[in-house]
Parts: sequence; structure tokens; C-alpha cells
Amino acid sequence: MSLPEIDKEYLLKMLKHILNIPSPTGYTHEVVDFLLQEINGWGHPDLSSQRTHKGALIVTWAGEQSDRPRALTAHVDTLGGMVKEIKPNGRLKLTNIGSYAWNTVEGEGCMIIASNGKPQRGSILLSKASGHVHGKKVGETERDAENMEVRIDARTTSAKETRSLGVEVGDFVSFDPRFEQTNGFIRSRHLDDKAGVACMLAALQAMMTAQVRPAQTTTFHFSNYEEVGHGAAAGLPTDLAELVAVDMAVVGEGQTSDEFHATICVKDTGGPYHHNLSNRLRSLADKHEIPYNVDIYPYYGSDGEAYWRAGGDVAVALIGPGVDASHNYERTHVESLIATTNWIMAYLLDS
Repeated sequence: MSLPEIDKEYLLKMLKHILNIPSPTGYTHEVVDFLLQEINGWGHPDLSSQRTHKGALIVTWAGEQSDRPRALTAHVDTLGGMVKEIKPNGRLKLTNIGSYAWNTVEGEGCMIIASNGKPQRGSILLSKASGHVHGKKVGETERDAENMEVRIDARTTSAKETRSLGVEVGDFVSFDPRFEQTNGFIRSRHLDDKAGVACMLAALQAMMTAQVRPAQTTTFHFSNYEEVGHGAAAGLPTDLAELVAVDMAVVGEGQTSDEFHATICVKDTGGPYHHNLSNRLRSLADKHEIPYNVDIYPYYGSDGEAYWRAGGDVAVALIGPGVDASHNYERTHVESLIATTNWIMAYLLDS
């Protein structure tokens, strides 16, 4: 059968919306709230949803059969920071959430999610940022947690004044996504992995609109601790036969991935993925003329591997849209999102 038609406008609307919801790892309840409201709003009788104790969202769709249940996982959590120290001058030192180089967030706007007060705006800067004061030191200073700070957009020049704003050690800091869409490209932070989440939502919506259901009962796992390595370690059914992780594909020198295709990763830092499942996904892409690449990622781990390490006895594969400048100011193209969404549907409908 042919694949259901994708509502591209819905896909891009969902992507923009969830990108603009702050969700650094550990502070993901707002984006999970939105997803739960969106999915429950469909009112589909064969869909059931629940939160895990860990805060992930689990959606189950009863399939035509249930002898080999499947799951797909994508993560809603993103890179970010937490307040490590309130400096005597009222500015903030951060500890990073997730793996990124500090120079990739230098100059970025941010939101301090003050736990005891209203959110505060700020910027992530070198502590000696002014060229007219520090001269060559601006270029020579190492970008690390010791030398970076958050300048808060409020009248504060002391730790006491900053605390009076409600800001405290342990508060989360979310980096501005700066979503922009032009010529089919989408530029934004946090496409890893909100692009994958949006593709999963669009696949669900397209299949429901076409009134088709998965070949097997399927769990859709929206994890919330992937960026720190244990997102899908819990929350998935124990009777699964297969798990497909939907996460960004690495674009860069030496890679086959690009921003216009979906990609299947056959090996990353954790080793090879399941050969037979990967080959089946490749055959499905060929059958449905889905443009894709095959790649190996040198510095990468997925929620599929997190489930393996937790003892999950399943076949695991990894697919996703091509994303340039990962863990930086990222970019993809709508063609890659469409290809990934079609690949998800091809897998769901395959008996």
C-alpha cells in the first residue's frame, strides 16, 4: 500500500512549537504537558497515554496484531545548563547539561528558570567579554565553565540582588532556540531531537487521518533524559521485539548524511546496531522510494543503546533527519523531515 499523505504544515507547526518550549534535561514537564494535550486531543479510541514516574511520555497504539510488539523512541530533552554559582557581581556561573563545547553557546540568549521567582532573561558571555577593556584576552581566553557567565537582564550587581530576583543555585537555564525557516531550511537549536519528535507526531497524525493503524501494537516513547545517557533505560514494555530510535543524523566532513535525506545509522560509539532490523528498514525505504543515506557516527549514543544497556532484549535500529552543526546552532531541511516521517510510517505499516 502507498503511504499516507503527510500534512507538512502540521509537521512544521509542531516542530516550531515544541522548539520554543524550554526543556533542558531535568526540566521537561512543560513540553511533555503539551505533547500529552496534543495527543489526547485527537481523541483516537485506540491510543492510550501515560507518564512514567521518571517523567517520560508513553503512548500505545493497538495494532492489527500484537505478537511482536514494537516501539519508537525520540527525546524531548535538550542541552542546557544549571546555575552552579551566583558570583559576587550578580552574574551566574553554569554547569552544563549534556555534551557541548562552551564556545557554541557564547553570545546566546537564555532563560533562567528561577524556581522561586519569575523567569529571567540573560545572555551567555565570556566573563571578560569587552574587547575595549580586555583586548587580546577576549580571543585568547579559553571557553570553559570557569570563564563563561550569564549576564542577567535585570538591575543586579551583587549576589544579594540576584537572589532577590528569585534566582538560586540549581535553577535551570534554557538556551534560546532562535527558530527560523527559509527556502525549506529550518535553523534552530535543539533540532536534536525535537525534529525527531515532530516527525513522530506527524506520522501518527497522517496515519490517523488516513484511518490506518500499525501492523503491530506500537509504543511511542518520548524520553526526557537522553542527553545525559539514560533516557529510554526505563519506561518501555518488557515484551518488545523491536525498538527504532528516531534521532538526528550527523552531518559533517567524512559523513554520508546530509540535510535532504533521512539516514540510518548502522554503528555509533556504542557499536553496531541490529543488522537484520537495519536491513529491513533499508528495504522499506527502497520499496517506498524514501531518500536515505547509511552512515556511521563517531561520537554519538542513542536511547536505543540506553535500553540495551538496561537489559532490553530487543532488536534496535536508529534513523533520523540529517542535522548540520549538531550540538551547536543546528540546521535541517524539510525534505529530510518528510523522508524521516515517511520512513516511520513505512515501518509502522510493515507486517
